[in-house]
Parts: sequence; structure tokens; C-alpha cells
Amino acid sequence: MDPPRSLFPELPPAGHALLRLVDSCRSPAHLCALRAAHARLLFLLRLPSHPASAAVRVKLMQAYAACAALPAARAVLDSSPDRSTVFFNVLLRGLTAASLHRDALLLFASMRPQGPACFPDHYTYPLALKSCAATNGLILGLQMHSSTARLGLDGNAFVAHSMISMYARCGRPDDAYQMFEEMLYRDVVSWNAMISGFAHAGLFGRAMDVFRKLVAVQCPKPDAGTMASILPAMEKARMEDITLLRGIFDKMQFKGLISWNAMIAIYTNNEMHVEAVELFMRMQKDDIEPDAVTLATVLPSCGEVSALSLGKRIHEIIKRKRVCSSMLLENALMDMYASCGCLKEARSVFDSMGARDVVSWTSIISAYGRHGHGREAIDLFEKMRGQGLEPDSIAFVAVLAACSHAGLLDMGKHYFYSMTSRYHISPKLEHYACMVDLLGRAGCISEAYDFIVTMPIKPNERVWGALLGACRIHSNMDIGLLAADNLLILAPKQTGYYVLLSNIYARAGRWADVSTVRSVMESKGIKKLPGVSNAELGDQVYTFHIGDTSHPQSKMIYEKLTDLLQRIREMGYNPEVEATLHDVEEEDREGHLSVHSEKLAIAFVLLNTSPGTPIRVSMNLRTCSDCHRAAKLISTITSREIILKDVNRIHYIAQGLCSCGDYW
Repeated sequence: MDPPRSLFPELPPAGHALLRLVDSCRSPAHLCALRAAHARLLFLLRLPSHPASAAVRVKLMQAYAACAALPAARAVLDSSPDRSTVFFNVLLRGLTAASLHRDALLLFASMRPQGPACFPDHYTYPLALKSCAATNGLILGLQMHSSTARLGLDGNAFVAHSMISMYARCGRPDDAYQMFEEMLYRDVVSWNAMISGFAHAGLFGRAMDVFRKLVAVQCPKPDAGTMASILPAMEKARMEDITLLRGIFDKMQFKGLISWNAMIAIYTNNEMHVEAVELFMRMQKDDIEPDAVTLATVLPSCGEVSALSLGKRIHEIIKRKRVCSSMLLENALMDMYASCGCLKEARSVFDSMGARDVVSWTSIISAYGRHGHGREAIDLFEKMRGQGLEPDSIAFVAVLAACSHAGLLDMGKHYFYSMTSRYHISPKLEHYACMVDLLGRAGCISEAYDFIVTMPIKPNERVWGALLGACRIHSNMDIGLLAADNLLILAPKQTGYYVLLSNIYARAGRWADVSTVRSVMESKGIKKLPGVSNAELGDQVYTFHIGDTSHPQSKMIYEKLTDLLQRIREMGYNPEVEATLHDVEEEDREGHLSVHSEKLAIAFVLLNTSPGTPIRVSMNLRTCSDCHRAAKLISTITSREIILKDVNRIHYIAQGLCSCGDYW
């Protein structure tokens, strides 16, 4: 934009042309042109004697800051004989934008000694307070608060917002809230600063309380900044709060990209993956261009619900936007393909990466492990080590889980003990849970129990849960009851453990004990988490529950399923009634099994796709043994690949064989 001539009436035409050039220099690529313009202005105007000298030098400082040439901006400041507060504010803004907060605070401290013309003003203090917050400089922040109060600047909205953020980020959230409460006028930025302050301090409940108050006062209205501020507090949010936020989002007249990203992230963080995928699809229909944050946020949800078609479209968007050099996105792509059962595509992304970190290697190791390819996972782990990358704690979780899924007992023990002996990594509860799962799945129930008893740290519910799961697989009643006793103390309302215990009783034919477990659950108000299966068709993810009749094609789905079950019965299939839910009456167990959500999803996809199309179904629970066996037989009679992704692993089924080798 041309600088108005009225601001620089003393400048000759050539000076105005040079200032237009200075204004256009806004990136490091323009630095040479800026230096040339600066040199020409020095010669033309004979700075600093020219009447317009101060204003021109401010413009030069702004341009140097925009070009990330802060030493040059500082040189202009230092060479100015008539410097003022404006000069310092320009450089302060550049330093804080570059996160050079200590340099910014040193510059701030040098202002007052320069004389009254350089005293801090209502633009200076917000910048300096931001640097205090970033460096945990509470003492200096308190001094600034005192200074602003003395100067009457503490009533300025920008100063107050910065003060709230400073107190919250320096560990004084109560002082931040007092500042907020004392404000005579609170705009939406004030509320956002307080919400963000509590969220940053980890006081998520208080952040939500302020957010609800903002909604209740109705004016000001929450905006995109509110969405971004509340995001950290919504990690494990209540459904009513998510619904409240979605209502605000839907009512926003102008939804910026920040708002879309925040709402998608809230769904993803709360495991509402279908909703995250649907919102991203709506975003595309509204012609909102996603950025790298959007794509990295929605890709995990695509994997969770096996939305492969959408995942592939996102991959194309990434290629079109040329952001594949982002390791975060490449890792997310790899996980998405692996979660959708596309191990070949996941490996292709991995192999094409220009650079890989430990997270990249851990992702591909985990992908092979979840697919039951334990030895390949170990090979990748060794290749990572061979390239000089030290495995971290999470990498060891991945390789131990891979050994557990594949039954590689000796290798799992080797890696567990090498953590401490070779890498000096102290095992955490996740590693102990993997070892108990490894031993338990291999049938070493007593050894797994002894392992827990001798643990140097107190076992948590995941450790005991792994043992209880192994006891169910191997029908070990005695140790299973010991595990259940500990679990019901640690997690008295965790539904899954009651169900595991009831299944142990059911396998032993002790139906009276099954009824006892059911009675205990009823008395405590505990209900079994309903099984949910998702299947993608076209641009939509369809969700099925056990015995679901809500789908418009419900009649056809059940007819298809009845036909499938009849055909696999002719191949020797008999429902495994001991695998059914413990809260079903004995005479209805077989019928209950036939309408499990994964069977309905498989029938739905078969009904709506052409022969040879792979069937992908994702679940929120562990698939039952009956559905697993039925899926293998259905894959045979239909010549379809079936990918069942449950909460523990991925079952890739083709022609009656599963990648898990029936070891799960």
C-alpha cells in the first residue's frame, strides 16, 4: 500500500517510491531489497537530519522485523538520536513474535533510563507481560502490575488481558481471576484470556466454569478465540459440555479455520471419531480449505473408524498442498493406513519419508505388531537401532506389544530386560502390563501372577486386567478370581472387568455365578458398554449397535445376515454361546450372538458393495470369538477380505485365515 503523502510531505518523489518498496518487504526473501532501499534512503534524505527521519526509521524497523532481521532493526534503533517509545515498541513486538523473550525483557528494562520520551505505554506493557509469562518472570510481572496501576494503565483492556495471562502462566491463577473479576468491562478477549489461563494451569474444571458463565451472560458471544482457549480443558469432557460447544460452533456466523480445527480436535480427543469425520466432511462441503493442523487432527479419527476413502482423499490433499515433508502428517498418515488394515500403504508412507524420528519407527513397529506380524516388527526395531536411533520408552511398549500379539515369549523377555540393562530405561506400568499380557497369552498364568507380585511398583488396573484377560482365554478360575478381587478394588465401576469375570464363569458353565456378577452390577448401577461397529460407505460412516434396527436398510441387512449364517452353518459353524454377553437369558444366547454389531456391519457392506471389495469394520470393544470365527467363514463363502479392527488389534481375514493366527 502506498504511504500517504500527507504523512511525509517533506519527502521527494523518489523517497515515496523507496518507502513503498520498504512497505512491500515482508519476508526474509526481501531482505536484500530492503537493505538496498535503506542505503538509498540514507543517501537521499541524509538521515538522521531530515525532518521525516524518525518516521522513516520506524518504517525501516518494522520492515526489518517482518524480514526476521532483528539485529538490523536494533541497529536502526541504536543509531537514532531522537528515539521514542514507538521505536522500542516496534522492536519489542518483533522480539516477542520471534520468542526472544529474554531479549525483549532486557530491551524493556532499558527504556526508562532513556528519558521520558521512551517511557513504556499501553502498547509496551502487553508485549513485556507476554515475555514475563513465557519466561515465568513473576517478580518482574508484579513490578509491571504496580507500574501500570500507578500510571492508571491497569484499566486498559489490552494491559489487563496480558496481566491475566501472565498471572495464570506464572502459577498464580487466583490472582489472574481476581484481575478478571475487577475489570469494569469484559469483552470476549477478556473471557478467553481467563479460560486460557485456567486451562494452561491445568485447572480444567475452573476453565469450564468460566466458559459456562460466558455462555450464560450471552454478551459478549464466544468466538474462535474461545474455541481455541477451551480446547485443552476438553480432553475428557462431559457430553453436555461438548454439546454446548457444538451449539455455539453451529451458531457462529463466520467460522474461521481455528474454530473448525478446535471442534474437530474436541471430537477426536473425546474419542467421538465418527463426529470428527462427519464434521471434516461438512467442512469440505462448505469449501473451507484445511491446513496441516486440520489434517493431522482428523487422520487419527479416519483410522479409528476405518474411513479409508476419506483417509486417501486427505492423502491427496496433503500431496496437493505439498506438506508431505511434515513428519507429524506423515506419521499420522502411516497410522491411518495401518488402522484401516492397509499395512502395505502404511509401509509405503514410511519408506518414502525423507527423515524419520523415533516416533516414525515406533508407529511402523506398532502397525506390524497390531497386524500380528511380530517378527517383522522386531526386524524394524533392530533396523531402527542399526541407524543409530535410541529406542525410547514408547518404542519398547510397541515392540513388547508386538511380541505379545505374536506369542514371541522369549523375544519379549529379552527386550523387557534389555530396557534396564542396556538402555537404562526404568519400566513403567505400560511395560509391565505388556509383559503380563505376553506371559498370560502364552499360557504362563502362574508366572504372570508371580511377575505381578514381585513388581517394584504397585500394579494398576491395566496390569491386573491383562492377567484377568489371560485367565479368560485359558479358563484359569483360581488366578482369575485373584485378579478380579484386585480389579474390583482398583476400578469398582469398570464394566469390562465384571464382564471378563462373568465370561470366565460362563466358560466353566457356572451360570449361577454369572447371575451373581450380573446382580452385583445391577446393585451398583453398572451397565455393560454397548458394542458399536462402524463401516464406511461412500462419504459416510455408518454405525451399528447390537440388534440394531435403525438403519433404513435394516430389513435387507437382516435378510442378508440370515442367509450368511445359514450358509456358514452348512460349513460346520455353531454359535459359541459361552462367548455371549453375561446379561442374556440362557435360552436367547444363540439369537443374541447372531445380531452382534460387527455381523450387522459386515452384512451391510456386503449388501452395498460389488464383489471383491474389502470389508472394513472398526469396533469399540474386543471382538468376540464367535464373531471372529463367523467372519473367517464369511470371508471364505464370499471371497472377500474382511478387516476387523477391535480395541486391541487388527484382524486381517482372507479365505478363512486371519493374520492373528487365532492367537488373540
